[in-house]
Amino acid sequence: MSDDVFRLTPLDIRKTEFQKTVRGYDRLAVEDFRGRVADELERLVREKLQMEERLRVVEEQLAEYKTRDKAMNDALVAAQHMRAETREQAEREAQMIVREAEADAERRLERARRELERLDASGQELARRHNAYLASLRALVDRQKAELEALAASEALTFGKVAGTISPAAADPARDRKSSPKWIKSIVEE
Repeated sequence: MSDDVFRLTPLDIRKTEFQKTVRGYDRLAVEDFRGRVADELERLVREKLQMEERLRVVEEQLAEYKTRDKAMNDALVAAQHMRAETREQAEREAQMIVREAEADAERRLERARRELERLDASGQELARRHNAYLASLRALVDRQKAELEALAASEALTFGKVAGTISPAAADPARDRKSSPKWIKSIVEE
């Protein structure tokens, strides 16, 4: 038998027979030793089987842990990529919102400028119309005043000749101004 093929089991030890010699070993001592060696070998074989079973369980757990570790690492990498993509997307959306807000603000500002220009032009038109109205009103008041003064001068002569007691209205210019309403005076004086 070669050393690398030789396998010794407890049963092999129990069944091994030794030849008897005249000057041999004590048979009871050899049988006792063979029994103890077989028992120890059985114990070692059982322990080896238990250790192999424990090793198999531990290796399965290790493989499972490695699988979980790989899955967790993959999930972590995926989460990091997702976080980076989410951050980039949020930044793009924020930039788009800012650009839209700036464009909206610019549109509103431009509308406000146009409205201000329109209101300014409208105000200038109203001021021009107001001044034109005041000028035409002044002209009307001046014409009416001239007509009234002419009428008063012509009637004073007529009334003075007929009645003789009525004095002409144009004879007292201070009285004429007092008889005009204040709003006409304020228009004429502007």
